[in-house]
Amino acid sequence: MHKQAVSSVSSNDPDDASMMAEAVRLGESVRGTTAPNPWVGAVLTTVSGEAFGGATEPPPGRHAEIVALHAARAAGLDPAGATLYTTLEPCSHTGRTPPCVEAIIDAGVTRVCIGVADPDPKVSGHGIESLRAAGIEVEIGVAAGTVEASLQPYLHQRRTGRPWVVLKLAATLDGRIGAPDGTSQWITSPQARADAHALRARCDSVLVGAGTVRADNPALTVRDAPGTDPRRFVLGSAPAGSAVHPCTEMSGPLPQVLENLAAEGVVELLVEGGAHVAGDFHRSGLVDEYVVYLAPALAGGDDGLPMLAGPGMSTIADAWRGDLTDVRRVGPDLRVTLMPSRGMQG
Repeated sequence: MHKQAVSSVSSNDPDDASMMAEAVRLGESVRGTTAPNPWVGAVLTTVSGEAFGGATEPPPGRHAEIVALHAARAAGLDPAGATLYTTLEPCSHTGRTPPCVEAIIDAGVTRVCIGVADPDPKVSGHGIESLRAAGIEVEIGVAAGTVEASLQPYLHQRRTGRPWVVLKLAATLDGRIGAPDGTSQWITSPQARADAHALRARCDSVLVGAGTVRADNPALTVRDAPGTDPRRFVLGSAPAGSAVHPCTEMSGPLPQVLENLAAEGVVELLVEGGAHVAGDFHRSGLVDEYVVYLAPALAGGDDGLPMLAGPGMSTIADAWRGDLTDVRRVGPDLRVTLMPSRGMQG
């Protein structure tokens, strides 16, 4: 629970952006734990100049706005007249919890700053309308770019009906994820593996093919980084006794698999392979974010396992091209993040 003293804010106060930045930070601190709900952060600033923050709790816990309101009351302060900053439009319907807008109205909050509107049809402007109907000043789009970047997987899932798909690969510098005999442990360093575990913790679910389960027997848990284990899914059948259990087995066309996963509440899906699963997701245009760990090693030859198995480009003009959004060193390795170019995104 976050608390700090700040100055009171007005409708044109530059502190609006800093308060929303703090709300984003709070939301990011619980990412991977809130599905199917988004990782929302909120900051309540009282008329006396105190600020109280909150983040959405795991289901069926409280939403971020309620956590912030409760924090103020627990400190003996009345939220009447306060300004509430929230990264996402407050809900106006009863789900696992009562509507947040009712609690905000009942608390006497007079101003609400919202990062982005919620595309979920159950909310989608209704929360904003309810707040304004109650006489509350509502500002939308405060630090919208930062908030959109933070909540991108959730917004994508609600807009498309499919989870945000992150494809993770670990390869030699010449693009091999395994030797001809199938061995692949370990191509990258312990530091890269710890970073990949943090990526696992960021995503609420992880998926691999049954071939990877048989070959590597991965547990797909978070062990080398802080965070919670993702839900585990396998394309095909996982042999009894595999370390991946308990898991959910999936089958069918990949678009339908993704729609089924979204219906089960999956928001951000980490696909960890193997090469054929990775190739199928890539060729189907279903990857929203590529995270590739490159080791300073060369496999040599053309008989190692490629990153993306299956048919590739027939001519250089057909090469898939995206946008590099991040390149960083992780131990001796490189972590490269690649996203489809805007023109490719559906």
